[in-house]
Amino acid sequence: MPGTYAGCILRVNLTEGRIEKERPSEEVLRTYIGGRGLGSYYLWRMMDPTADPFSPENPLIFATGPLTGTPAPTGGRYMVLCKSPLTGLIACSNSGGKFGAELKAAGYDMVVFEGEAREPVYLFIQDDRVELRPAEHLWGLDTHETTDRLLEEIGDERARVACIGPAGENRVRLACVINDKHRAAGRSGVGAVMGAKKLKAIVVRGTRRPEAPDKQVFMDFIRQKLGILEKNPVTGEGLPRLGTKVLDSIINENGLYPTRNFQTGVFDSTHEVSGEALVEKGYLKKNRGCYACPIKCARVTELPTRSKGEGPEYESGWAYGACCGVKDLIAVTEANFLCNRLGLDTISAGVTIACAMELYEKGYLPKEDLGPGPELHFGSSEAILYYTEAMAYRRGLGDKLAEGSLRLARAYGHPELSMSVKGQELPAYDPRGAQGHALGYATSNRGGCHVRAYLISPEILGVPEKLDPQSTEGKAQWVKIFQDLTAVIDSIGLCLFTSFALSVEDYRDLLSAATGFDYTVEEMMTCGERIWNLERLFNLRAGMDPSQDTLPKRMLEEPMPEGPNKGAVVRLSEMLPEYYRVRGWDETGQPTPDKLKALGLA
Repeated sequence: MPGTYAGCILRVNLTEGRIEKERPSEEVLRTYIGGRGLGSYYLWRMMDPTADPFSPENPLIFATGPLTGTPAPTGGRYMVLCKSPLTGLIACSNSGGKFGAELKAAGYDMVVFEGEAREPVYLFIQDDRVELRPAEHLWGLDTHETTDRLLEEIGDERARVACIGPAGENRVRLACVINDKHRAAGRSGVGAVMGAKKLKAIVVRGTRRPEAPDKQVFMDFIRQKLGILEKNPVTGEGLPRLGTKVLDSIINENGLYPTRNFQTGVFDSTHEVSGEALVEKGYLKKNRGCYACPIKCARVTELPTRSKGEGPEYESGWAYGACCGVKDLIAVTEANFLCNRLGLDTISAGVTIACAMELYEKGYLPKEDLGPGPELHFGSSEAILYYTEAMAYRRGLGDKLAEGSLRLARAYGHPELSMSVKGQELPAYDPRGAQGHALGYATSNRGGCHVRAYLISPEILGVPEKLDPQSTEGKAQWVKIFQDLTAVIDSIGLCLFTSFALSVEDYRDLLSAATGFDYTVEEMMTCGERIWNLERLFNLRAGMDPSQDTLPKRMLEEPMPEGPNKGAVVRLSEMLPEYYRVRGWDETGQPTPDKLKALGLA
């Protein structure tokens, strides 16, 4: 098996309790790389995309990349793939920590779960020893309790655990998979699919580390890339100093910091909940990194309430802060801790509560529906904590919140108040302030998502070059490049943050040295394009209509009311036809036969 690939895929049939191993072909590995690419390929081959996400026919795939578990900078990433219960489209959620590296060290490129267990189980992996074990005693525990109980049970503190909390058990469509207590495969409801399969956790301990064909060449490249990351102002200074919350003030000053469910792009109390405030108030104790990470952007925090944990990161802090109009940093941080323990996607959870707040304040959500809960006013610290827990356990109004903002808003007759794309809630950048980023939102294969094409980098931060955020010219080409490159980065097993500093050539160097496949830049980027088109095919087969390549009505028709982007709307109609042309798709957004043939997807 080439280079740093483990050369083994675990197939776990939960219905029958059967575990098998198979060897992936070298041709498929070279064509789809690993991680997101290899997982998407298997998902496409294994299931009917029209199947119900909660049915046994929906596989759940944990996939590492060829650089996962190696000394390559940030080489600890893994992906969780399935059909999303939130969007009905492909779900592919990325996480860091140390779980992915441990899975690779145990000797597996992927674990594929099929079917559904009769009773709760967890999967135990110790190198070649693989067992399904009863998990009734773990059902109902939060992610921290589950992790502690399992490590005590197996008697090895060096093992790594990925698990779900009560949200996943209760099939909350916003549920995520939590590993190492604080890292999340966060988006699209992958934890709910894990809960539907009655799979509580995966515990893994590995003793074999992947090795490149020429270790010296590989290590020389690693040292070179580490130097680039260290000298870069974002990866070498900004992220290590303040983590992702270095963005709060920057995005607010640029007028695209979504506030009160995206009603405006300026939050007057940003200074109260920013990364700087986390330091000044003494809540930040230290930073921490994932496996092989030189950036160390994670925040280890402790509150005056004695609550401890990691975070909040930029997106989490914004979702429970500005998006809900809350300026109480303690409440925002407590909500973040709560999501990690309950197993909830902080972005979708916070934005769904913000949607409920707007529905309530406009009189669409009646007071009697709140039951014993607090009123849903913007700015309520009590509300964000109460309804987060209610959501995870589907208590009272929490049962509707657990369905996500689009289903919630539809239930009250106002779907336009759901700030989502294809059913998934938008992250912390108002698209009216960055036209290219807006196009990335609209065309994302997994719905509202900022990490499939992070055009904030050139449009706001000026990396790799500064673009006019309000210009639409050339943005379609930029979005395509970012989408294809992100597919590559997700597939090789590195963190997307490395793209602030590393070039396409840098990724090619590392990938070729690790695998022994001598990729050209063009071949590698074609892999990314192939993965993107395969995901598109999955979504179309699942029932997606290209008319869903759009944004909430607010972004297209309601001008930004204040700030640097006052008067702006997203000019999607200027960009979308060009995007389809650049992609080689027809005018309706369907990949053409010629494009599919060129990518080997015909």
